[in-house]
Amino acid sequence: MLADVEVPAELWPATEFGAQMRSAACGTKVDALLEHADGVRTAMDWRRWCSRPDDADSSVLTRVLGTTLDVGCGPGRLTVALAARGHAVLGIDVTPDAVSLTRAAGGVALHRSVFTHIPGEGRWDTVLLIDGNIGIGGDPIALLRRVQQLLAPTGRALIEVEAPTTVGHVGPARIRYADGTVTSWFPWARVPAGTIGGVAGAAGFVTRECWCVDGRWFTALEPAARR
Repeated sequence: MLADVEVPAELWPATEFGAQMRSAACGTKVDALLEHADGVRTAMDWRRWCSRPDDADSSVLTRVLGTTLDVGCGPGRLTVALAARGHAVLGIDVTPDAVSLTRAAGGVALHRSVFTHIPGEGRWDTVLLIDGNIGIGGDPIALLRRVQQLLAPTGRALIEVEAPTTVGHVGPARIRYADGTVTSWFPWARVPAGTIGGVAGAAGFVTRECWCVDGRWFTALEPAARR
């Protein structure tokens, strides 16, 4: 068990993360683990993030409706794929290299935190939180409340969650690379499929659907006021 660490949200290691993302986008093998303060370590799937959408991603893309905000877009595989399908889509990311990679791939992206002003607030038809991005900020309820502000009244959130057998955790995390170096701690969260209903409910959402493709788990949420 690792010691508890309190960290501010701005400590996300954007420089180190961006450099590794660029390496992965160029085909370099990148080995790294997301290390949570409770001792759980999960592999970071750089190759998938920098590849074209796979079958699990496609299951999300087919559920997208209308204008879409891709929160934590990374190198932009989903942002670009949705644009190719005819959606008006904006990617946002706090890592400058991620924004540059998305733009280079033909997507529209801004260097922006989801907790700051976002164009089109209250008018997005779909908001994406994929690749573990429900963990952003280390407070899933606060994040989903922010998503609710961004969505149109008839909008939906499509979210990737952890497998039901995963133990949830809210607290610091860091990235550990294969050479043993680690980043600074930053706030993060793990949300299993079995607990997303309660988290969503506390943020004013209801769960419309849960599904699994190739071992990855997803959920579709809609504002409770629509029921």
